[in-house]
Amino acid sequence: MQSGLSELEIGILLWIQENLRFSFLNPIMQFITTLGDKGFFWILVCILLVLFKKTRRIGVIAAVALALNTLIVNVILKTQIMRVRPFVLEEGISLITRLPKDSSFPSGHTSASFATAVIMFKGLPRYAGIPVLVLAFLIGFSRLYVGAHFPTDVLAGAVIGTTVALAVWWYFKKYVYKDLDRLKK
Repeated sequence: MQSGLSELEIGILLWIQENLRFSFLNPIMQFITTLGDKGFFWILVCILLVLFKKTRRIGVIAAVALALNTLIVNVILKTQIMRVRPFVLEEGISLITRLPKDSSFPSGHTSASFATAVIMFKGLPRYAGIPVLVLAFLIGFSRLYVGAHFPTDVLAGAVIGTTVALAVWWYFKKYVYKDLDRLKK
């Protein structure tokens, strides 16, 4: 028996599948969703930021946020909550990406994206920060589009990733790099 929230979420996923999925858009959304696979894209972004002196601090902070987020989401929450994926619960939902092996709640793709993107948004000029924040939103939406997550999984992932990023930013600004605001200029 499904809860009212699960029924509402399944309705949203079915609506997305029936009204927003198009054959020309499927490969694009499948590509976008793979950017969040195991955090590899975001790890690469952190490494690239660390390589350059001007962005090194932001790269370090983003890497710490990403690592802490991974611990919270993948090691603690997913293993304790063990929420079933929507395509398992509702056979009308078709999965159009690789079969996920872990549980659904919260979305690791989304949380990792927001943990990294929020740091970049806060620490880099807007011309760099805004596109990565948009990418984080797109990765989150792609998880709904491909049928891998419930909406609350994605929402929780965004909230957790953002919260982790803001907490890490606060810590680094207060105790490590007291001149962080100057980096953005």
